[in-house]
Amino acid sequence: MVRAEVLQLSRSTLYYESRPVPAADLAIMRRIDELHLDYPFVGSRMMRDLLRGEGIAIGRERVVTMMRRMGIEALYRRPNTSIVGAASLAMLAGPNTPTAPSNNCAFHAVIWFG
Repeated sequence: MVRAEVLQLSRSTLYYESRPVPAADLAIMRRIDELHLDYPFVGSRMMRDLLRGEGIAIGRERVVTMMRRMGIEALYRRPNTSIVGAASLAMLAGPNTPTAPSNNCAFHAVIWFG
């Protein structure tokens, strides 16, 4: 109890143990990952339909939860991608080119597809 007070946490936070992911969910997540590699533009609704076509009974919200847990999201056209800005220039510079972080953000990341 003293540790919780020193860390300014509730005691339940100290005693919390996460549950392991069930094997059935791991199998579905593996299949979602395979489908995402084949169809990177597929969102949660179409992913649900693809899984249901394979005989896996699953809802869209469950697919969304699993995709978020794995860090997967659909690739689609975003607005203003043709405007050259700092992010576009950083992408053109390459993944190994060091860039200085801007003053108004906590971190800076360069994402490179290709």
